[in-house]
Amino acid sequence: MSINTSKRSWAEPYKMKMVELLKTTTRTNRLNAIRKAGYNTFLLPSEDVYIDLLTDSGTNAMSDRQWSQFMLGDEAYAGSKSYFKLESAIHEYYGYKYIVPTHQGRGAENILSKVMIRKGQFIPGNMYFTTTRVHQELAGGKFVDIIIDEANDPTNLHPFKGNVDIEKLDNLVKKHGADKVAYVSLASNVNMAGGQPFSMENLKALRKYTKIHNIPIIHDMTRVAENAYFIQKREKNYAKKSIREIVKEICSYTDGATMSAKKDALVNIGGFMATNDPHVFEEARNLVVVYEGLHTYGGLAGRDMEAMAVGIKESVDDRHQAARIGQVIYLGEKMESYGVPIVKPIGGHGVFVDAKAFLPHLTQDQFPAQALAAEIYVDSGVRTMERGVVSAGRKPNGENYYPDLELVRFTLPRRVYTQAHMDVVAESVAEVFQKRERIKGLKMVYEPKYLRFFQARFEKL
Repeated sequence: MSINTSKRSWAEPYKMKMVELLKTTTRTNRLNAIRKAGYNTFLLPSEDVYIDLLTDSGTNAMSDRQWSQFMLGDEAYAGSKSYFKLESAIHEYYGYKYIVPTHQGRGAENILSKVMIRKGQFIPGNMYFTTTRVHQELAGGKFVDIIIDEANDPTNLHPFKGNVDIEKLDNLVKKHGADKVAYVSLASNVNMAGGQPFSMENLKALRKYTKIHNIPIIHDMTRVAENAYFIQKREKNYAKKSIREIVKEICSYTDGATMSAKKDALVNIGGFMATNDPHVFEEARNLVVVYEGLHTYGGLAGRDMEAMAVGIKESVDDRHQAARIGQVIYLGEKMESYGVPIVKPIGGHGVFVDAKAFLPHLTQDQFPAQALAAEIYVDSGVRTMERGVVSAGRKPNGENYYPDLELVRFTLPRRVYTQAHMDVVAESVAEVFQKRERIKGLKMVYEPKYLRFFQARFEKL
């Protein structure tokens, strides 16, 4: 019998040296746990979770090379050797001139917002992200969504739903003036849209426009290597370019960046702010001492910076990204085979289930994505998270934001789970889908002031 070589199986480009045993629980245990957690998966103890797809932030498995460098960390308070290794890696793989390390991405967002936003300015971006928008608002700015309309349609197959709509940006500039725009906030692989990438063509057009109007582009580069993978696979003239080359090119069209290294860079903690502007760097270097730590450690241990430097290199490896996103696609296609409505095309860091289509009998005021995440946990112990009206929060006037997308995010940690785990997840979702008419909505009984999705509590209607 001959083998069809075009259909040969592939495997992850790593093997396991250590395992962590998982705990399984009964349905009764899980019902009690989710009630105690106020139907908020963020409030579940991790020991009550079987397969944890809450987030890919800091939940990755580090490599043997990262662990070996971890032991070489220089814990000097000032001038750590580990800082200079991190600085060198960022220069080599991303190309930014100046860096300020921070404990994670939101530390970088805080400092950047304080440095670059004046009260009353607008920050246009390709869809909001929760922590990013909060820091922009606390600095006195106002986020304006300029993502293409296709991003708000879960069924639209546009290959680059993370693209900026240049016309929307131009309308904002014409209405308020370029000086009222602090910068364009550009996320690579847009989280809230379902892990959707922007194209290099769109980025080049954006760069051309912003240069004319003297508006900086600040890159939320948390998942830049995943975005580069999609450019390589979907965009003309990039098929023969490496992930590493594409990442460097993406960064070259931007003026600065914030990075949560807990995602692409494969570490459990860490981040940085980068800039090509010496004046922005000088202000940021002063502020990091106030909020994070000295500018050569920024709230991180030397060992964390060592691991991050190695993780940056590993993240731009073509085989790694093919396996990482390949696992996401495997899970998404498995769900689709069961008829489960998901955001398409399948994104980079997770599969996003369309809760509006899954639970059409619930309104957004009944928090369908929150309710669905709770039901999936009860069924199998799989922990996911809501990305809908709860995550969107409230407007400055106190009214809820009602995003077009009401999603449950199945976020895959890198190098952690096997294909068999993905089968368990997909089968659980299929089981819940069969019983979807029985699912009831929720009411919010506790709401914190900021980023309510982390700590809000709910009760069944």
